[in-house]
Amino acid sequence: MDISNLTIKKARELLDKKEISAKELAESCLKNIESKNKELNVFLEVYNDVLKQADEAQKVINAGGAGELTGIPLAIKDNILIKGRTASAASKMLQNYRATYTATAAQKLIDQDAVLLGRANMDEFAMGSSTENSAFGVTKNPHDSSRVAGGSSGGSAAAVAANMALGALGSDTGGSVRQPASFCGVTGLKPTYGSVSRHGLMAMGSSLDVIGSIAKTVTDTEIIFNAIKGRDKYDSTSITSPPTPLLDAGEGRNTKKLKIGVPYHILEQDGISPETRKNFDESVEKLKKLGFEIKDIKLPNADKSLAVYYIVMPAEVSSNMSRYDGIKYGLSVNGENLMDVYKKTRGEGFGSEVRRRIILGTYVLSSGYYDAYYNKAMMARTIIRSEFDKAFEEVNAILTPTAPTPAFKIGDKSTPLEMYMADVFTVTANIVGVPAISLPLGFSEMEGKKLPLGIQLMSPHGREDTLFDIGKKFLNENNS
Repeated sequence: MDISNLTIKKARELLDKKEISAKELAESCLKNIESKNKELNVFLEVYNDVLKQADEAQKVINAGGAGELTGIPLAIKDNILIKGRTASAASKMLQNYRATYTATAAQKLIDQDAVLLGRANMDEFAMGSSTENSAFGVTKNPHDSSRVAGGSSGGSAAAVAANMALGALGSDTGGSVRQPASFCGVTGLKPTYGSVSRHGLMAMGSSLDVIGSIAKTVTDTEIIFNAIKGRDKYDSTSITSPPTPLLDAGEGRNTKKLKIGVPYHILEQDGISPETRKNFDESVEKLKKLGFEIKDIKLPNADKSLAVYYIVMPAEVSSNMSRYDGIKYGLSVNGENLMDVYKKTRGEGFGSEVRRRIILGTYVLSSGYYDAYYNKAMMARTIIRSEFDKAFEEVNAILTPTAPTPAFKIGDKSTPLEMYMADVFTVTANIVGVPAISLPLGFSEMEGKKLPLGIQLMSPHGREDTLFDIGKKFLNENNS
């Protein structure tokens, strides 16, 4: 079975009509994994009970009780727990760790009898923008294996792009769903902070983290989001998503003329490739032709978002990583005394990027520097949030590129600062907590290869529906 053009929505129709079976669908994904995974390094583990899961899903379908994701093969990022299964966060620290409970988001997929294929590769503990920081090797881009798939959810995005899965879960702390989705030419949703439970997601930046969905289409990301969203008693920061509101009462969705804000002043900064800017401008013209009103908006302090992010996030990282001490669980290296155990375990268990962020975060929280760095960053965060609130009084969504460049060559970003710039457009949504989606925009031809590009839409808190409506219209999904 060729699943290269198969979406979750279409697979659901075929499964329900009995034109294909859940087992056939799973076998097609497994075949693609078998043929491509050795080169691309997308899956760290393929579960040995995939076909058994498919058979169980088929029973549910035959009984007429199928949900939207029953029998649909999905990849799971390696930092989302499933009881009894290995979850390593692509780190030597947790190489042999088996989860003792299941993440709420994963459980909701299991409850729908989705077929979970295996663990997708990622940057270690989700720290990175290229999946080069994985302790188990880089994930390569399906469009050009000499280039990165993005990060930190590079494995999840590459799984969908390489037709190894119909959809995937990733986590997004500063762009970790959207940026790899852009690099791999698929759709990636970062929902409103708190709309999806973080229970069972390995914590990186607790005020920034959110589980998101990656799929081929906007419709498919919406299906996954609807399956995993909702308040959870195990996560006090989770919220009840409001019912999908009508964009224009009495007329229904997709009828009101939506305003899309473009902060052109942000696009004038260095580092944006000519191909990215050209395609972005073309997307603006396309949106105008589709009937959307484009408005030039100002976000005076948005250019400080990256600096704010790289103070707040490492501070939270340094706190969250303290649990990996070689005593409670995970890797433990013998030492002469307790302090020696701590040092040797963390030295051997953590990669260089994780250690870098722990050190940076500990520094900005230390006595004498807390007020100078962390406190100021939190004040700036509040100001940026208020600017977004003001902007959303005038527009329904804000448009930017997803990433400043197409996927870069493996090993090209030689310094941390160069790598951090890959997040320049995505971190703001996490700082503010608003939902954002990356849409595949087109391609840039480089060295004979077509490299995907993406655009990003952000909307007010709880208004994922606006992103879905604009995205479907932009990608012509309503008529497909």
